[in-house]
Amino acid sequence: MSNVIVITGASSGFGALTARALAGAGDTVHAGMRETAGRNAPRVQDAADYASQHGVDLRAIELDVNSTESVAAAVTAIEAEHGRVDVLIHNAGHMVVGPAEAFTPEQLAELYDVNVLSTQRVNRAVLPGMRRRGEGLVIWVSSSSVKGGTPPYLAPYFAAKAGMDSLAVSYAGELARWGVETSIVVPGSFTNGTNHFAHAGRPRDAAVEAEYDTRYAGLMDQVATKLAALAPPDADASLVSDEIARIVALPSGERPFRVHIDPADDGSEVVSAVADRVRREFLTRVELADLLAARRP
Repeated sequence: MSNVIVITGASSGFGALTARALAGAGDTVHAGMRETAGRNAPRVQDAADYASQHGVDLRAIELDVNSTESVAAAVTAIEAEHGRVDVLIHNAGHMVVGPAEAFTPEQLAELYDVNVLSTQRVNRAVLPGMRRRGEGLVIWVSSSSVKGGTPPYLAPYFAAKAGMDSLAVSYAGELARWGVETSIVVPGSFTNGTNHFAHAGRPRDAAVEAEYDTRYAGLMDQVATKLAALAPPDADASLVSDEIARIVALPSGERPFRVHIDPADDGSEVVSAVADRVRREFLTRVELADLLAARRP
């Protein structure tokens, strides 16, 4: 039986590629995006065209992760049609670039809303159905910046992704006894196939940003150039979508807790291996080892 899948932030980048990969594998994919009748109308048409041309079940759906009402409406509609959501993929996110001091507190709150609080909205809509059935898979698209090399001028984004990753780890244990699996996918920096840097936000305090430019002029161009040079020429964002599709296709109980796809190899995988080992050892020491893997109730 094919999976019913919901992906957030599926208008472009990892989300759009993953939606196509999963639909191509035979799953029913609901590609969540906002402003489907406005700004993202061309992306809705792209999804419809792809579905028609390839004979797959890929559907764009209005799903604004910053709106509890929008999330609830989307999940209710999906469950009314299919009776379930088998796989939830937290992919929605937004990047900002600039000196941390130049961002207003309100900007950090907005970024945290998109990258972290959005997952809580969607979880509260989807997880009740998964828990009732005693099965399901939640995939969190994290970032190697959580534990790897962290160049300056990306602090608000890095902090938000770290918050999301931490939430994912805690959710994993809390969902295990309900039979709901967790996989955390950790992409590195991809300069091909994504729009992260092109669509990145900027600080609102232009005066402070200008002061930093007197000491750090051209920093982001330098970082972007070096990241591109570290990655092999064939490193494309489809590596991430292919890995997510592979995880979804695995039998229940065989899915990895965390995987890294990092062509630039910024060290995140090494640090994550230690952190995840410490988690396993600690839960075993306090006699909660059953929380390390989902078991059907």
